[in-house]
Amino acid sequence: MPTRAAAHTRARATVLAALTATVLAATGTPALASTDTGRPMNRAFEQAAETYDVPRDLLAAVGYGETRLDGHSGRPSQANGFGVMHLVSNPTHRTLEQAAGLTGKPLAELRGDTPANILGGAAVLRGYADKLGLDAGDRDDLGAWYPAVARYSGADGQAAALYADTVYTFLADGLDAVTPDGEHVSVTGRPVSPHKDGLTATDASVRSADYPSALWAAADPNNFATGRSATIDKVVIHVTQGSYAGTISWFQDPVSEVSSHYVVRSSDGQITQMVRDSDTAYHARSANASSLGIEHEGFVDDPSWFTDSMYRSSAALTAYLCDRYDIPKDRAHIMGHVDVPGNDHTDPGPYWDWNRYMELVGGSNDGGTGADGLSFTAYATQRSGSTGAQVRAVQTLLNAQKYPVGEVDGSFGPATEGAVKKFQTARGLDSDGVVGAKTWTALLSAGTTPEIAEGASGDTVKRLQRALTAALGSTVGVDGSFGPGTATAVRSYQTSRGLKADGIVGPGTWGALQAGS
Repeated sequence: MPTRAAAHTRARATVLAALTATVLAATGTPALASTDTGRPMNRAFEQAAETYDVPRDLLAAVGYGETRLDGHSGRPSQANGFGVMHLVSNPTHRTLEQAAGLTGKPLAELRGDTPANILGGAAVLRGYADKLGLDAGDRDDLGAWYPAVARYSGADGQAAALYADTVYTFLADGLDAVTPDGEHVSVTGRPVSPHKDGLTATDASVRSADYPSALWAAADPNNFATGRSATIDKVVIHVTQGSYAGTISWFQDPVSEVSSHYVVRSSDGQITQMVRDSDTAYHARSANASSLGIEHEGFVDDPSWFTDSMYRSSAALTAYLCDRYDIPKDRAHIMGHVDVPGNDHTDPGPYWDWNRYMELVGGSNDGGTGADGLSFTAYATQRSGSTGAQVRAVQTLLNAQKYPVGEVDGSFGPATEGAVKKFQTARGLDSDGVVGAKTWTALLSAGTTPEIAEGASGDTVKRLQRALTAALGSTVGVDGSFGPGTATAVRSYQTSRGLKADGIVGPGTWGALQAGS
């Protein structure tokens, strides 16, 4: 990663446009000239900057780098950080408590109130500046704040420099960010000369041994297991629910007990490897032993984090890993965290563009075998805007149940959404128009309800196997043969739904499946 501000400016202009942040010319005009002081977040930045003598634009750039100026309604990040300024409270990084001590504000207010959170962020930055010995004159120099910004990341060494470099790129390039409430918060681009004091993000000797384009920053040994107990056969896509540097710091914290193999930055697609491919990262529970995990900087409810640079960089990594470990380039083997059985996470979320990603990887987005158009190794959530083979399956099933969608075109548009809602209403499901596990289960099991048991075969068994796959969130082989594996899946389903666990699929079991249970 370049270290000179001018190089940052040239390299990042396109990226910031992709983030919906408009690149501004370096006019030298003070940022306050473009700020509407009647708007709450702008006013909060200005008041906090004045109170703690922190440059307003620096404060805004830190907030943008941490959260895209979205406080996420007080919900914590993966590292237990809160608010626009991502004030953190975990065993080794306690900026939330620091902010409380410096401002006198209650923890709850710092977590949930945006002006208080911004004030707390300013107080923490000023505290770091004081410890570094910055006097009033130094504090007027944006470049002098670089070590304080690096400390704010909660990371050390190279990861801290990566964080600070990103903040200073925003200062150099400028931005015009839009908050979730529609307020514009601007930073005017200008030349910057950060005082790095030996901090660097570009140590060429610290590179990934598995993926040459990646940096290397080792996760703490407590957060992964040495070696593998299974063959690598899948890639799992995650979203960090936090910043790039914050995630690296969290994976280096021994108390976290989580990690992934790779972390991808939003702004430019920079990749850091943290666990060797040959070792087992703790990222996906049941799939840990057989998978490679890739974390993507951002939040599942904010698509602005998913930049072109991120998609392309991550897809190149995934394609490389698939080729290296002979992993099929399809959605049965390149999956979201949400698709892994036994997990309760929703990432990468509804805004992750699987079609685009799989096209960049050079693979298939059919979600599994898909040979008959209905059978998949996993059934992903489908909603308005979704496309692909699983949408075609939804449309085929709806048409078969007399809820017409028109042409089966693989595009989840208004007609499909309307048909889904009618089907859901008829089955007593939440009529939200989203095909999640319950709606998938009801759709896939729809039809006649003959009693079947081990030894049966045919299309009815296939229908059962598909429905069990959706209901249990784990793959039941769709081969039309009611063998021991299917019998075990039936008993597991019956037990979890409070039915008699006899392995026989009669009216009670069919009824539960067709109700989406």
